[in-house]
Amino acid sequence: MRKILILFAHPKFEHSEANQAMIHAISGLENVEIRDLYELYPDFNISIQLEQEALFQADVVIWHHPIYWYSCPPLLKQWIDLVLEFGWAYGPGGVYLKGKYLLNAITSGGSDLAYSSEGRNQHPIGNFLLPFEQTAKLCLMKYLAPFHLSGTFKITDSELQIKANDYRDFILELRDSQVIDRPLRPKTSLS
Repeated sequence: MRKILILFAHPKFEHSEANQAMIHAISGLENVEIRDLYELYPDFNISIQLEQEALFQADVVIWHHPIYWYSCPPLLKQWIDLVLEFGWAYGPGGVYLKGKYLLNAITSGGSDLAYSSEGRNQHPIGNFLLPFEQTAKLCLMKYLAPFHLSGTFKITDSELQIKANDYRDFILELRDSQVIDRPLRPKTSLS
């Protein structure tokens, strides 16, 4: 059973029904730790040592956040800037995250269509996550395809419950499966 570390960052969590449903669906799962960064660090004064210790214990790391201006909320960005130190996470001697899995679990008000080459954002959601992918590569981690709950502005209660259950199933699969097979990009055929 893998240890899952979820680094949750939402500055207005109390206003997000989607993220509340997702977090509620996975709360209390064995070997799943949820660290609410805005609750832990309301002053943005991040304990680098505590966060590195949590990372070191994890097999799978998930940055769970809403899409904010095509990226993550500011506290998660600061967390990345401070916690993933040179000589610890990357660079000479920076091997403490090597081989761990990393992915984003994200919510967006925009629909899947909005995050496509034909949609208003003109790019698929994965394009906006490239800095996270590159961060994983720099830290010698295995970056996986994201979990994306889209269209949160128009989602019905029943659709939200289904998506929250999908998130729970997804977390359980990451925790319990023998092999993690979640390719970042679909395999292309050469036929």
